[in-house]
Amino acid sequence: MTLIGVEGERSELGRSLLERKQMSADWLPAFAAVPRSAFLPDVIWPFDMGTGTTVAVDRREEPDLWSSYANADVPIVTQWDDGAGEGSGSVPTSSASMPSVVFRMLSALEVEPTHRVLEIGTGTGWNAALLAHRLGVANVVSIEIDPKVADAARDRLAAQQLLGPVLTRDGTDGDEKGAPYDRIIATAGVRQIPPAWLRDAPGGMILAPWGTHFGNGDALVRLRVSEDGGCAEGCFLGPVEFMKVRGQRSPFAGHDVYVPDGVAGADRSTTTVTEEQLLGGDRFAAQRFAVGLLVRNCYQQVADRRGGARPVWFYGLTDRSWACVMFQDGRMEAAVWQSGPRRLWDEVATALAWWRAAGEPGYERLGLTVTAHGQRAWLDRPAASWDV
Repeated sequence: MTLIGVEGERSELGRSLLERKQMSADWLPAFAAVPRSAFLPDVIWPFDMGTGTTVAVDRREEPDLWSSYANADVPIVTQWDDGAGEGSGSVPTSSASMPSVVFRMLSALEVEPTHRVLEIGTGTGWNAALLAHRLGVANVVSIEIDPKVADAARDRLAAQQLLGPVLTRDGTDGDEKGAPYDRIIATAGVRQIPPAWLRDAPGGMILAPWGTHFGNGDALVRLRVSEDGGCAEGCFLGPVEFMKVRGQRSPFAGHDVYVPDGVAGADRSTTTVTEEQLLGGDRFAAQRFAVGLLVRNCYQQVADRRGGARPVWFYGLTDRSWACVMFQDGRMEAAVWQSGPRRLWDEVATALAWWRAAGEPGYERLGLTVTAHGQRAWLDRPAASWDV
């Protein structure tokens, strides 16, 4: 592919991001100056939006295809299984996010020219480079837990003359030595906002993908930190999906640990809740996120549809309670099985009824309050909150 062709792909992506309002105009100079392709390895695993799978692409063998993915609005896996092997593995553990998500988050960060920013999760280094271009390399500090990933990012940042401090350690510990920061942005999902982030950004802002263990989907939350760093509070901005920080990955032990002998012996009942009411149109449906806020320490697994039937499973994360609801085409009621000290389906059904009674709120009506004592979610106002 010619240079003109590559630049044409980048220009088209930029136009698309602006037209879809995924990128604000003030980030256009950084987008134009800092190509994502400069921060990607030779072998990448783009997510194919058509098939829903990742595909391996080697720049040395398919340079045109590699370039088209590098300049497309698709997520790209760059590491599997914490770097345990050279090729693809079972769990993606580092990636280059979709450009639309990257610029959506950067726009939501509301940076000013004098701001100092702490980034949690350097990854490829592209996000840090965009921030450094906008704010200056001295004002951007990035933390990466994986030494090899951090080293590669440093090399790429240096090649673009955008290398600032890249610290190799656990980002959930923050950077007390370099604090205070005006902004903290996390490029990995969290289940708990670390108290260190509040400590490091008094009077500032934290932007992070946050979610419960209920599902893999997160929501982007923007928290305003109090002047003394004792509290952070704010609303969710909408759904996102990120790999989780290593110390907060799902503790789910696997289906067979909970249900080694099938559903025989479990308590059986029925429900009139429909599959659509529970799951909505897609995995980012607001009710899934809302139910997860209310049903604590629970993991949901939606199985594939087979023969007109779809089971949805729920597993307790502090004991071995489980539940299953089986939706079948053409039936008015769904079968339910529950086992263990918790009645997990009853909890889910109660949470879903709450969500519907509240007017089926979207992400924007839900919020989060974080203090040293824990986290509380709320609907519309912080005064009406509950532990999560």
